[in-house]
Amino acid sequence: MTQGTGDSTQDGAGVGTGSGTGGGTGGGTDDAAGALVDAVREVEQHVAAAGWDGPVRVFALVRTRAALEAEPGLADQLDPAVVAAARREPWHLTSVEQEGLPAAEDLEGLLGGMAWPPTVDGVALTVERLVVPPHVEEGLPDDPAAALEVLRHHPERTDVRLAVGVLRDGPSWCVVRTRSHDDDGSLGQGPDAVPGLVEALRATLA
Repeated sequence: MTQGTGDSTQDGAGVGTGSGTGGGTGGGTDDAAGALVDAVREVEQHVAAAGWDGPVRVFALVRTRAALEAEPGLADQLDPAVVAAARREPWHLTSVEQEGLPAAEDLEGLLGGMAWPPTVDGVALTVERLVVPPHVEEGLPDDPAAALEVLRHHPERTDVRLAVGVLRDGPSWCVVRTRSHDDDGSLGQGPDAVPGLVEALRATLA
């Protein structure tokens, strides 16, 4: 249904299995935004269930109704409740995890190698990061490997997982989870919480 993109640890290209996410009650911009919020939240919760110290994960976002029209057999792979929701809600989204993806040296290289077919309405990505206060960041070594080693052992570091999604020519949504407050009630959320990553993801849909 979709084409593979990039990953930092694997070679090849492929398609994962889809899961229904997102919602909305009509076909307008507000419905698209609401569907994206639901989709990014559910992707983040899906990844969170696997625990910390995981790889970058990438998900194509497609409108479930259009996917079912293109591939009627997909209905047998989805929960009946998802199929019913897609028939009611034009902007209901299904996430399709991209597996077996080309290697990349860093996240920038991964995103720079991505391109999506027109059938893909959006993209979501999860990535873990080590965050430190500005005064610590300013003193990091220039060598990336040495800087990472310092970050891993710094007492002021914060481990975060970012889940970011964008729709083609549409809204964005970000979810931030910290390891120190690892519960669904402590998530940070907003359309531009990670603006650089939002723009990088949006460029893959151009």
